[in-house]
Amino acid sequence: MAEQTFPLRDAADIIQALRQQQEIALVDVRDEALYATGHPLFAVNLPLSKLELEWLDRIPRRDTAITLYDNGEGLAQAAAERVTRWGYSNITLLKDDLDGWKAAGGELFIDVNSPSKAFGELVEHHNQTPSLTAEDVNALLREKADVVVLDARRYDEYHTMSIPDGVSVPGGELVLRVRDLAPSPATTVIVNCAGRTRSIIGTQSLVNAGIRNPVFALRNGTIGWKLAGLSLDHAQTRRYGATSDTAQRQAAAQARRVADQAGVLRLDKSALARWQQEATTYLFDVRDGEEFSAGHLPGSRSVPGGQLIQETDHYASVRGARIVLLDDEGVRANMTASWLAQLGWQVAVLDGLTAQDFSQQGGWQPQVPSAPAAEFISPTQLSEWLAQNNTQVLDFTTRANHVKSHIPGAAWLLRSTLQQQGNSALPAADRYVLTCGSSLLAGYAVDHVAALTGKPVYVLEGGNAAWRNANLPTETGEQNLLSPAIDRYRRPYEGTDIEPAVMQAYLDWEYGLVAQLDRDGTHGFRVLKVQQEGVPA
Repeated sequence: MAEQTFPLRDAADIIQALRQQQEIALVDVRDEALYATGHPLFAVNLPLSKLELEWLDRIPRRDTAITLYDNGEGLAQAAAERVTRWGYSNITLLKDDLDGWKAAGGELFIDVNSPSKAFGELVEHHNQTPSLTAEDVNALLREKADVVVLDARRYDEYHTMSIPDGVSVPGGELVLRVRDLAPSPATTVIVNCAGRTRSIIGTQSLVNAGIRNPVFALRNGTIGWKLAGLSLDHAQTRRYGATSDTAQRQAAAQARRVADQAGVLRLDKSALARWQQEATTYLFDVRDGEEFSAGHLPGSRSVPGGQLIQETDHYASVRGARIVLLDDEGVRANMTASWLAQLGWQVAVLDGLTAQDFSQQGGWQPQVPSAPAAEFISPTQLSEWLAQNNTQVLDFTTRANHVKSHIPGAAWLLRSTLQQQGNSALPAADRYVLTCGSSLLAGYAVDHVAALTGKPVYVLEGGNAAWRNANLPTETGEQNLLSPAIDRYRRPYEGTDIEPAVMQAYLDWEYGLVAQLDRDGTHGFRVLKVQQEGVPA
């Protein structure tokens, strides 16, 4: 079948559109580890390997101006053809891919969530956000000073490793919870994350809200702590508790003031409906996920506020779109919105909600396109076929999950490799059975594998989870890896085994982001300048 022809869009035109805050989705379809080697500031990563799993929610309108690119791997064309089949009508390819971007004077940013990380550095640059070194904080803890350490990361990150005596308070919760965790204004509040961004934004959130306590970021987070040779705790479970009525009222008033200063808009439900008709509009519930599951506004997506600020590109993937936030107490939506406004988004808080509006229960469910028709087999049937030595299992789960546990003899594969190498990527077999964690992603590869091999292709019902639930044998290790380890970029601040040189290089990169923003010129950030009185920077 002949390739469909898509128009090319010049990088200079995209740069101009970003500066004018037009709606645009600039999409890098490489696997995440390749994306992290260099990309435009507002390029979002939607890998061809798992395009179906997130695309519809991240780019919800079918007429959005979308430009796709890779770095010469030949993936963008395949992605364009795929999303066109889903009804997207305004697709272009980036002329000359990343070479074209560089030729137009565009900057390339490494790592992931680069807009938010660069913004955090800009916030510290303008406000001299107060911070203390790991050695300073350790001394306070050793001396049993009147100090509380609040960890602004997700709870699972905190649980992996944390500062001694730290309490898990994800960044979007800080302004709401701090008064009950540090009721005395004499208590020093330390905010930490793994690196820099969430500690800076969390600390500055408290400064912007006007809390009376002295507040500091832990400079360079757990990375700085480890580089100082200090020990971290593991598997801790300390979390914030219930919020008192007095603390909630004070926090709500201060959060509303900060949001108004940042230019956050106010909508009721009828105005929200108009926004949704007019333009790409994301509706996010920024409360804790458990609160969302207990009851939420239909049509909203659960994204806790701290993570939304840290990973805005991962949820709102159309730059120039509108964002509407909601909560049920008037603090978290306003504080999160104040940061998104400074990040250059048109953002509003949904006001006037009542308890009856939070009527839908259960977790958020992503939208996915229909999978091709496939024949499913049970784990028992697969086990019988494997005993005959004529069946090849292809596992499309993450590499980490595959190495941890997989069906005996299964080969791990990325769909990007299948796209690039075709039939040569696959071991010979009489039949193929596709799987992943649940078999959702595997189901989308059926037609491709069948066309390449000409052999029968099946999908394992329930995926690897069903195989394990049937108490069938599994293997561990790196046997039969058919793709390079590029499906996920290993963050230099996660886990407990990162080399010091890697951590230091990451910090050095973050320090240089303000200068790179200046060279890039597309960001549109505007930072509220608020400094804490009486606290040295």
